[in-house]
Amino acid sequence: MPTQVAEIVCAHSPDSDDAYMFYALATQKVRSPLLTFRHVLDDIQTLNQKAREGVFDLTAISYHAYPYVADKYYLMASGSSVGDGYGPMVVSETAMTVDDLKGKKIAVPGKLTTAYLTLRLMQPDFEAIVVPFDHILEAVHDKVADAGLVIHEAQLTHNASGFNTIVDLGRWWKGKYNLPLPLGANVLRRDLSPEVAHESCRMMKESIQYALDHREEALNYAMQFARDLDAKMADKFVGMYVNHFTVDCGDLVPKAAQLLLDMGHEAGLIPHRVSVEFIR
Repeated sequence: MPTQVAEIVCAHSPDSDDAYMFYALATQKVRSPLLTFRHVLDDIQTLNQKAREGVFDLTAISYHAYPYVADKYYLMASGSSVGDGYGPMVVSETAMTVDDLKGKKIAVPGKLTTAYLTLRLMQPDFEAIVVPFDHILEAVHDKVADAGLVIHEAQLTHNASGFNTIVDLGRWWKGKYNLPLPLGANVLRRDLSPEVAHESCRMMKESIQYALDHREEALNYAMQFARDLDAKMADKFVGMYVNHFTVDCGDLVPKAAQLLLDMGHEAGLIPHRVSVEFIR
C-alpha cells in the first residue's frame, strides 16, 4: 500500500528574505515522497497571533512569540532570521538620542515582535503605538509617533526617505552581550509524527541551502516580494538575514534566544519562563 502523502500548511511573511529561504519549497526544487507544502502568506504580527491558536503546521514567528506558543510548537533549527551586529532600528525625522526616547510615543510593528521586546529591554519607558510594519515611517511623518521601530526592508531605505537612525538594536545587543540577535524563527507543530517532523526539518534546511547555492535564481524569485528595493538592495537585505545561522542555528542562536526570553521574563514583559527547544 503506497504511503499517504501529508500536506504541511506552511505560513510565512511576504518578505524578500522569507521568499528567498522558502523558494525551493514553493517551486518544488526540494521534494519529498512523504510531504507536500502549501504556502500561506501573512504579516509577522498576524502569524504570531495565529501561532497562539496553533493554526498552521509550520509557521514563521518572532522569537518573542515563542513563550506563548511553546506548548504547541518546537523551534526549528533551520529558518532563523538573525541580526549579527545589526537589526531593527529606531528612527525619527528629527535628531534624537537614545536618552530622548524616554517617555516618547514610538510606532511599533506589533507587541509580539522581537524588535518590540528588544526595544523594551533597552528603554522600558515609552508609549507604544501599534502600526502595521509598512506604515511605521508614515506614522512618524504624520506625527502620530515621535519615533518608529522599523523592521524588514525599511532598515535599508529609511535614510533615503529623510529619517535618522537613533539606534540599531542588533548593534546595541551585540555590543552589550556579544551575541547575535535572534529575530524570527520557524516553528513546527509538536503533534506531527516524528517522521513528518524530521522530514519537514530536512526539507526546510535543504530549501535554505538551495537558495544560498543558487543565489541569483532565488533572488530573482524573491524580488517580487522586495518592497521598494532594487536588486542590489534586495541582495544586501537577503544576505543580512539568510545566512549560516539560517541554515542551522548552531549553539549561539539558542543561547542568545534563551537570554533574550529570560530577560523579557525578568523585566515583566513575558509572563512565564520558557526553555527554548529546537528540533532538527
